Amino acid sequence: MARSFPRGFRGLDIEGWDMVMLDSDAYAYAACVHEDLLSEQAHARLTRLTSAFGKVLPAIDDEYAAKYYTHLHNMVVLSAEIESQRKK
Repeated sequence: MARSFPRGFRGLDIEGWDMVMLDSDAYAYAACVHEDLLSEQAHARLTRLTSAFGKVLPAIDDEYAAKYYTHLHNMVVLSAEIESQRKK
């Protein structure tokens, strides 16, 4: 959260994903995983969010934004891994 949101990405859709919502959802699910186990529905949305980054990242041509969203992607992947380990 220390990084500033990329310029020009407010209101921008990439591959059908609103970039502000992608940012917001990434932080929200990471916080939820940090606090507690996710419901099955929330876990499914986290998985969907993870795959969204696979579509969005290659389409970002701004260097700062690419780093910003790569960081978010890594955070979401780590959150999904933590969640999967808890379910074992």
